[in-house]
Amino acid sequence: MITPEEEASVLARAYVPEHVVGLMTLISKGDPFLIEDHLGLAKDNWLILVGYPLEKNYSQERCERILKQAIKAFRPEYLWFIGPEIPPFLLHSCKERQTDQYYQFDLEQTKLKPSLQRVADKASKELTVERGHAIFKEHAALISELLKREKLPDRVRELYRAMPDYVGRSSSAWTLNARDKTGKLCAFSVVELGAKNFSAYILGAHSKKHYVPHASDLLFLEMVNLTHEHGKTAINLGLGVNDGIRRFKEKWGGKSFLRYEFCECFYGTTRTVPLIDSLMGKL
Repeated sequence: MITPEEEASVLARAYVPEHVVGLMTLISKGDPFLIEDHLGLAKDNWLILVGYPLEKNYSQERCERILKQAIKAFRPEYLWFIGPEIPPFLLHSCKERQTDQYYQFDLEQTKLKPSLQRVADKASKELTVERGHAIFKEHAALISELLKREKLPDRVRELYRAMPDYVGRSSSAWTLNARDKTGKLCAFSVVELGAKNFSAYILGAHSKKHYVPHASDLLFLEMVNLTHEHGKTAINLGLGVNDGIRRFKEKWGGKSFLRYEFCECFYGTTRTVPLIDSLMGKL
């Protein structure tokens, strides 16, 4: 476990969502720890190591040393590693691998396009935006609608399903809700504000049953406003994931800024993947 002082230090130096201790702990149900300036989580038979050093000066040799130290200490059956690159010694045991890019919206350097401001203004005539700290049945209905409509990777689906418990117990998670004139929820986003210098877009959903054009654009603008109000200079928009999501992030001015590599290793004798596998690779 880490102390409150250590957690505060991690959040002050965080630059990826996986550095947000509360987010990782609530979703994974694991116990956080630090090895030098690397954050990890462990419980039962699994281990997560975040390979992005809090001091930002990545060294493959140093990361490999820290990872081997963690494996020796926890002896996991399951290992999930994320970082800017996968240490070579893991490659022979890597059962699943993913490569992507983090996207970031810089509030100080990105000027909003007038066309996007116009579509958000247009949507605001049909929708009311509210902020909250909970996931209710109406949010769950939009999630269910999305999961039936879209073919999403298992980890993404499980991340959506984890939202009610995470948002309800987090002191730094916000929901941004867009409602039509009858009060029906048309779209929502979940934003994490735990890190000192950035907010993190976790996920979002919109309804086809109660569809209002550009609801997602209106919520993006609200996320920018929320981030600015809390004195943060950037929004970590998460990964590219697919062409549609990547285009939306780029449309608003999001730019790729950091390489992402994910590796899952299995060292046990039986292959029964626990819920934690649903988290890794999709923040």
